Amino acid sequence: QVQLVESGGGSVQPGGSLRLSCAASGFTFASYGMRWFRQVPGKERELVAGIGLSGSTYYAVSVKGRFTISRDNAKNTLNLQLNSLKPEDTAVYYCNVVVVDRDYWGQGTQVTVSS
Repeated sequence: QVQLVESGGGSVQPGGSLRLSCAASGFTFASYGMRWFRQVPGKERELVAGIGLSGSTYYAVSVKGRFTISRDNAKNTLNLQLNSLKPEDTAVYYCNVVVVDRDYWGQGTQVTVSS
């Protein structure tokens, strides 16, 4: 079955960096676009970044230029490099894939940006 496991979250000061990873299994990773979302309590989950099969990327306006999404098809891993972090980036970050018209999510990893 499809499994997504995020890691790499933590607490950092404003301006700091983190690298999130998502280990994927149960599907042919290289054949699917992948996405990162984030969610703050009481708010809807929002799209942060996505990456296509060819490596093409797209970003939310709020993170463009600060975050970088990448994928390692040999390791079935999705990554998100978070730089120049701001307090408003505080959220639970989730990786996502749609397989056969069904959304799959990991358990999420908490990112907290605070001084």
